[in-house]
Amino acid sequence: MTPSKRISQGEFIALTAALFAMVAISIDAMLPALPEIAAALSPDAPNRAQLVITSFVFGMGLGTLFVGPLSDAYGRKPVIYAGAGLYALTALACYFANSLDTLLIARVLQGMSVAAARVVSMAIMRDQFKGREMAKIMSFVMMVFIMVPAVAPLMGQGIIAIAGWQSIFLVYILIVAVVMLWFGLRQHETLAVEHRRPLDFGVLVAATKELFTHRIVVISIAAQTLTMAALFASLSSMQGIFEQRFDRAESFPLWFAFIALGSASGSIINSRVVMRIGMRPVIMMAYASVLALTVVLLALMATGTMPEVLAFPLHIVWSIGLFSMMSMTMGNLNALAMEPVGHIAGLAASVMTSVATVASVVLAVPVGLMFDGTALPLMAGVAVFVAGALALMQVIKR
Repeated sequence: MTPSKRISQGEFIALTAALFAMVAISIDAMLPALPEIAAALSPDAPNRAQLVITSFVFGMGLGTLFVGPLSDAYGRKPVIYAGAGLYALTALACYFANSLDTLLIARVLQGMSVAAARVVSMAIMRDQFKGREMAKIMSFVMMVFIMVPAVAPLMGQGIIAIAGWQSIFLVYILIVAVVMLWFGLRQHETLAVEHRRPLDFGVLVAATKELFTHRIVVISIAAQTLTMAALFASLSSMQGIFEQRFDRAESFPLWFAFIALGSASGSIINSRVVMRIGMRPVIMMAYASVLALTVVLLALMATGTMPEVLAFPLHIVWSIGLFSMMSMTMGNLNALAMEPVGHIAGLAASVMTSVATVASVVLAVPVGLMFDGTALPLMAGVAVFVAGALALMQVIKR
């Protein structure tokens, strides 16, 4: 499939958002299925069902370590095609899984496969944009991308009602087929043959060492780790909080959609102010706002002074703030880190995303497993993560 002409910036944003959306759908559509999975595959330890989320993310973190260098060596498009094929095969494996352990192994492999869409699409973006312009494009991508969590749980709930939770994986196959057809027909290859780097272990080690000589890259990775830990811990506990704390299991997908749509404000704010005030101030503003709100709610819960009538509305506001923080930080952190390493964009995107994702899962899983029917363990964990990220940003020079 050879594109006849270069696509417009608007279509590029939509296509990149669709590639990112494969990640979001693979996570968020599973949220309504967690009680069903727990009942079917782990009735004696229902909390283990949430590992269906974090195992996927863990696999994605491992996969990102390889797909960037592969795309630097063989081009962006072939690597995305290969990842899509493996994604479809692992979706079939998930569909036929008859135990939780088998499902978790298949989800790790599925996460590894979807890493190509996530990382290589970012390298394609870096091939064409840089600095604040890349941050602005990323904001629009995130704005479109944020719509996916608004509909994914509703989609998952509908599929479960019609055909059972296993059928979600068949829908994944259909989605990847449509996105790959669009990608193949419309997106041109952005890495010319003469600019490709041979897949040489020594070269990769040298490039990785160079990557970690940039202080901005190291700080960005650490901040992304803490930011994603807050997000993944929240995703792991969210369905349980709505079910056990607020007795709103049936309406959870609708509330999740509301939260996702509300958090689009973060992308809107970022796209409008990042070109004027810069990436670092926007990041710090987002962290400080969420940390302040989290500390206030923690104090109210810990002292028993939280008015019950306000508990649910405040949790919704807090969730919107947390998701908005993602929109205002992750794209900017990536853009900051990619500025000095554009000549090794694929490898840089792989290493940064891999390290941050795997480390964030290690931090998020204990918080998720501490779920006790309340939001207290989650908010305490988020407070620690966000405070750490805010402290890291203090050491980045303007």
